[in-house]
Amino acid sequence: MPSVVVYEVQKKLTLTSRKTVIDHFLSHALRAKVVALDWNLAGIAAGISIAHRLTMADAIIYATAREYGAQLITADPDFGGLPGVIIP
Repeated sequence: MPSVVVYEVQKKLTLTSRKTVIDHFLSHALRAKVVALDWNLAGIAAGISIAHRLTMADAIIYATAREYGAQLITADPDFGGLPGVIIP
């Protein structure tokens, strides 16, 4: 999980949910492998941002999923049509 996901989800939940929902997310997030943004991943994300017109955070999230061979499951329509993305 990219570290930016922890930021984005915690921020959204803080604005919209009860503390128990936030705590539930954090308990799951703490069990996941959190990936820091390094030089290599930042460069890949920049290219992805340009190629797919994604925001910085979305490009980092997508680049991390691609680099780690993970499927990206999201409700964010900005990822629609990208390979390896599932929008339920």
